[in-house]
Amino acid sequence: MSAPLLPTGTDATDPADGSDDPSRTAGTGPAGRPPARDRYFDLLRAVALFRVVLYHLMGWAWLPVLFPSMGVMFALAGNLMARSLKRPAVQVVRGRMRRLLPPLWLLGAIGVSGMLAQGWSPDDDGHPGWWFLHLTFWVLPLSDPPYAEGLAGIQGVLGEDWAAELAGPLWYIRAYLWFVLLSPFLLKALRALPWATIAAPLVLSGVLHLGWFSLPGERIDSALTDFGTFGACWILGMAHQQGVLQRLPQYVVPSLAPIVGAFGLWYAFHEGFRGGHDLDSIPFAQAVWSFATVLLLLHLSPSWAEWPRRLRPFDRLITLLNSRAVTIYLWHNVCILVAAGLYDRLWGFETLELTVPWLLESPWPVLVLVWILISGCVLAFGWAEDLAARRRPRLWPDGSAGRGGSGKRRARARA
Repeated sequence: MSAPLLPTGTDATDPADGSDDPSRTAGTGPAGRPPARDRYFDLLRAVALFRVVLYHLMGWAWLPVLFPSMGVMFALAGNLMARSLKRPAVQVVRGRMRRLLPPLWLLGAIGVSGMLAQGWSPDDDGHPGWWFLHLTFWVLPLSDPPYAEGLAGIQGVLGEDWAAELAGPLWYIRAYLWFVLLSPFLLKALRALPWATIAAPLVLSGVLHLGWFSLPGERIDSALTDFGTFGACWILGMAHQQGVLQRLPQYVVPSLAPIVGAFGLWYAFHEGFRGGHDLDSIPFAQAVWSFATVLLLLHLSPSWAEWPRRLRPFDRLITLLNSRAVTIYLWHNVCILVAAGLYDRLWGFETLELTVPWLLESPWPVLVLVWILISGCVLAFGWAEDLAARRRPRLWPDGSAGRGGSGKRRARARA
């Protein structure tokens, strides 16, 4: 889960207080102050988000290998969290939760209402009391929020079992919340024992994968599995912000990371890596490969206060993706389901079926339709991110308005 127009003393990249708005113009502050945004991190976050959508549509097993999006996103969040913790921990955690939860509440209000309208009830769980208790996870996702299974959907528009697709991405919200709550303690451990703290989640992931001990209940098991899988990436992000990685000799990371990554890939293939059984199905391999990739990306880590020339044409798109990252992530699965349903209806046109069946079978037009629907979700639901950040709601925060305003102010100053 950075602006130059911040009050003095405000953390320029802290999403907990709403000041990480990438739609504002990037630049530098007073002398000695770091850049308002690191555009390299913005690029990584945008690529990670696009890859998540592409993977959930295409299902290509090699995509998480090419770019382990979740590890990258957790590392970037850990980096920002470590920077924010220069302020009181309670204030930072409260602010980060405030930024995270309102978009989830909006999704839950719409999704749970739809499930109830289609007949979901306490009796479906067999234990009405637990059903009502578990509903509170839509308010504070300390565990995965519940959802109805096997719903019929809407013929030709919303596919079957849509509730499962809607709830699918929520594991990330739950894992992110736990990382936020644990960050003050992780940061203290990192400062005391940096490399032991970084390695601990990998060790945990290996122990869980080997089955050396069992855990009571699926909810505890899933939470610990996610911590083991992505905890090292989160802590790597914190270590980068604290300067731990920069203290290593320059040759260490480029020498070590490929070896670690190769071991992760070897283990994945050893465990039957293939389509339908990819890195997501092999948490330990995912943990090792994500760790190695994130380590290299953070080692390279150029500091871009402004875009390199070749990336400037993508500024508005990357800014928009960063400004609406939570909305896009929460709604993209439903958009994929709706897009697939709508596109399948074209098979009902005999002319298209006879003349361009290859086009009807292609996933690429569906991808375009998915992003059109995601754009609609940005317009319809993105305001929740602005309210959570205590900003004035905006329909399309791609930074164009801010840059235009800055240009007008510079023109007036020159006049």
